Amino acid sequence: MTSKDPAEKVVRDIRRKTRRKYSSDEKIRIVLEGLRGEESIAALCRREGISEGLYYSWSKEFLEAGKKRLSGDTQRQATSSEVTDLRRETQSLKELVAELSLENRLLKKACSGLGTTTYEIPSIRETRDHPIGRAIPSAGAPNPGDIGHSKHHILQVVRSL
Repeated sequence: MTSKDPAEKVVRDIRRKTRRKYSSDEKIRIVLEGLRGEESIAALCRREGISEGLYYSWSKEFLEAGKKRLSGDTQRQATSSEVTDLRRETQSLKELVAELSLENRLLKKACSGLGTTTYEIPSIRETRDHPIGRAIPSAGAPNPGDIGHSKHHILQVVRSL
């Protein structure tokens, strides 16, 4: 090992840590300049500070993406974290739809005069701050506790879908 070896390693480490990150817009601009052919690829790469191999890989990706887009293939590969997040979001949206559907159904029951149990729509029956909540008991509507399904039962059905 010579004294030159550690110095080269330090220079490589510095270059690696200070490596320039190119945005997609910059990559497109560089590839399009190369495709115009106004200057050689070697001169373009020297000017931009990239290797010719990197330019050609960007060019290949650019052209492949354009070909796929023009043929109508816009599907891309999702990462596993994206899939997990989408599944979690789908599940929460299903639960939200189930809760809102149940609430809608219970409110329709209350409006139609069939009534419902106290624990299903407590804001209407217990506080009696809603006109329908006051009208149902005064109209003598039946209050069958066994009609319909509980919120938890409907959520279990939705989760199993």
